[in-house]
Amino acid sequence: MATQAEEAKVSERLPLSPEQQALLESGTLTDRAIQARPRPYYAAMRAGDPIHHDKGLNSWLVTRHEDIWAVQSDPITFSVNKGYHEIQARGMHDEFRNYLREHGGGYFPDAIMSDPPYHTRIRKLMENAFTAHRVKELEPRITQVVHDLIASVADRGSCDAVTDISIPITIRIIVEQLGLDPGIEDKISRWSRAVVAQISAMQSRDEMLANAAEIADLQNYIIGKMKERESDPREDMISDLVHAKVTNEDGTVERLTFEEAVSLVRATLIAGNDTTATAIGNLFYVLTTKPGMAELLESIVDDDRKLNRFVEEHMRNEPPVRALSRMCVKQTVVNGTTIPEGAHMLLVYDSGNDDETVFPEPRKFDIERPNLGRHVGFGGGPHRCIGLALARMEIKVAAREIVKQLKNVKLAIPESEITYVPTVATHTIESLPITYDKR
Repeated sequence: MATQAEEAKVSERLPLSPEQQALLESGTLTDRAIQARPRPYYAAMRAGDPIHHDKGLNSWLVTRHEDIWAVQSDPITFSVNKGYHEIQARGMHDEFRNYLREHGGGYFPDAIMSDPPYHTRIRKLMENAFTAHRVKELEPRITQVVHDLIASVADRGSCDAVTDISIPITIRIIVEQLGLDPGIEDKISRWSRAVVAQISAMQSRDEMLANAAEIADLQNYIIGKMKERESDPREDMISDLVHAKVTNEDGTVERLTFEEAVSLVRATLIAGNDTTATAIGNLFYVLTTKPGMAELLESIVDDDRKLNRFVEEHMRNEPPVRALSRMCVKQTVVNGTTIPEGAHMLLVYDSGNDDETVFPEPRKFDIERPNLGRHVGFGGGPHRCIGLALARMEIKVAAREIVKQLKNVKLAIPESEITYVPTVATHTIESLPITYDKR
């Protein structure tokens, strides 16, 4: 029996157009066309079926902002650990894990993708590597990396904004911060694609095995680096994680196990470059396809407050993370919809940031939105992105350097020809050819 509050929420659902009704009946996020341009699908769900069962994914899509906040604020009922590891190599879990045990030094569950109280301990042990103060100290070096990379293509007059700028920027920064070997950029790009593919819900068995081979290579590499840091710590994030410790109030000292540290170095390497590269690629997309955006950025580039707000609005307007997983551990009603025990769910951040009941005129880019801080581009609740200060810094510096070095930036292909990486996890442009003049 629904409560009065649940009945009220159900009654607020809006009548759908025939096109929207058809989308809900036949649409799925496994459809690459919908993945690339999902906003009509999101809008139909938010209006008429905000907790929607996507038959193609066999997942419940949570699409309204208030429902996303409710679910991510209750990590006990809605498990990150079970949701994430359920979608990882979905349908091929055992084969994937056994492959890593045989070829990649072991299967190391993602410790950060866990539930309290274990997650609370892991996050506390990671925090020193990601403090805002530490990231602020990195700004001059990050600026130098971004400046040099954009300068290296500025004279060409054309390039691929994703493969020539966005991906190399974030990989070079994370290589420095982790203390990895220069010259492995191509490997990191392959490793990143392989890890993201495991949560894409789009792999064939052959693709899963090829991606597992890349992840095994990644793990063998970082295990070697971690063993070096055990005896010879340096000023880098691998050393921070290998030697991380927290002294509790009772005087006991907690440390990461080696297995936990492997998973966290792996997660830092991938999340530290892949999603931020997507955000910078999306920035180029916005600057080349949305009238007035380049002029807006140019007008505020020297105003630190407005530039920070520009980054936040960009994370709301074009979030790099499309959706992340949860599992409902007991039958629960969310906004009038009964979610069965054991059901897989996706919190669709891309849709929550477009919720017109929270962000009026959501497609309008407005750096003066009074509630800008409510966006879910970095997630929220106990699992709010731990690396958000570094991500913000990289996007901000990239925005500043684009304006200072390039002008007349234009898309070199029709917008309709832009293609996206096939995954439900992120909204990542595969390639973005652009032209420009050197400033």
